[in-house]
Amino acid sequence: MYSSLVRLQNTFGFFTTVAFVIAAFIAASDFASPRAPSVATLKTTSLQVVRGRPHYYSSKKEEYAIIKFSLDANLSSLFTWNTKQVFVYVTAEWPSSGAEGNATNQAVIWDTIITAPSADHLSNLGPASLKKLRKSAAGKSIDPSRGLISLKNQKPKYQITHPSGKIAETQDVRLRLHYNVQPWVGVLAWNQNVDYGRWKRLKGDLSKKFALPALKTKAATTGAAGTGTKA
Repeated sequence: MYSSLVRLQNTFGFFTTVAFVIAAFIAASDFASPRAPSVATLKTTSLQVVRGRPHYYSSKKEEYAIIKFSLDANLSSLFTWNTKQVFVYVTAEWPSSGAEGNATNQAVIWDTIITAPSADHLSNLGPASLKKLRKSAAGKSIDPSRGLISLKNQKPKYQITHPSGKIAETQDVRLRLHYNVQPWVGVLAWNQNVDYGRWKRLKGDLSKKFALPALKTKAATTGAAGTGTKA
């Protein structure tokens, strides 16, 4: 005859198995939901390269780039009843020089976290903003409008630097939009390069190539302001 401890272990094991099976079904249900994210606009609006300390903790001066951009994207199909939040970020990418090998340089210039209505309580927002967000999401398990991103002349959160300390006049730079879907149950899903069943690749995620400008110096600024002729 089984002891009380053995019966308790068997009961716990049974419920653990049931919970695991249910969680597996929930995670698998994501593959049945179509995903077709797209980007209508991703372009730069302002480029600047200066020399200084890009961060307050920087120990030396170096060149860094400030890239302002505009973005219009529709990521609403990433939100399902199992979506906890979507992490969205924009990177600047450019090929390495011959001395650096074949690697591609990549730096994040902007990011944001978009929560689903069921995860609003996890948002790092103030009481007033959180109250407004909860009010707009009342009764909704999915809010597709949160996946609509429209940014005009957006300032970057982070400046671009390079280990060499030089970045001015870098050629063939591109902006790229990335996303990371974090579900309540299941694995993290990153933006994909190919179609996978009902999950489609992110279209329009790359901007046109551009070159970073020459280093902006005080001497150049003063010279430009002082040019002119006397009547």
